[in-house]
Amino acid sequence: MQYWLLKTEPDAYGWDEHVGKGAKGDAWTGVRNFTARRHLQSMKTGDRAFFYHTGDEKQVVGIVVVIREAYTDPTDETGKFVCVDVKAVAPLAKPVTLAAIKGNRELADMMLVQQPRLSVQPVSAEQWRTVCKMGGI
Repeated sequence: MQYWLLKTEPDAYGWDEHVGKGAKGDAWTGVRNFTARRHLQSMKTGDRAFFYHTGDEKQVVGIVVVIREAYTDPTDETGKFVCVDVKAVAPLAKPVTLAAIKGNRELADMMLVQQPRLSVQPVSAEQWRTVCKMGGI
């Protein structure tokens, strides 16, 4: 299993809206960066991802699971980009802020710290465990 982080603007598409999609999940569309596209293409069914709110919140708020691997993003008129389907697994008991992540030495190499603008990022198994622990899971 691989681990990821998916970033979203909570005013445009937040955790509560995603949870409302239920067991059928929802497509993670709108990614228009080639590095992020490559990460989406690497995702496999069953992989887990942190659901990260950007903007004023800047925090991990939940965990999702990949339920459909990469396919052409229906919102991309060029046909160059892909999306995956994910469904909510669980909220974090305590959201983990970007400040808390940056303040944890074990997470100094996390891509969220090193390349914070990238919307789809890999997360190592060790980083996954650390953030989950910080979030009360």
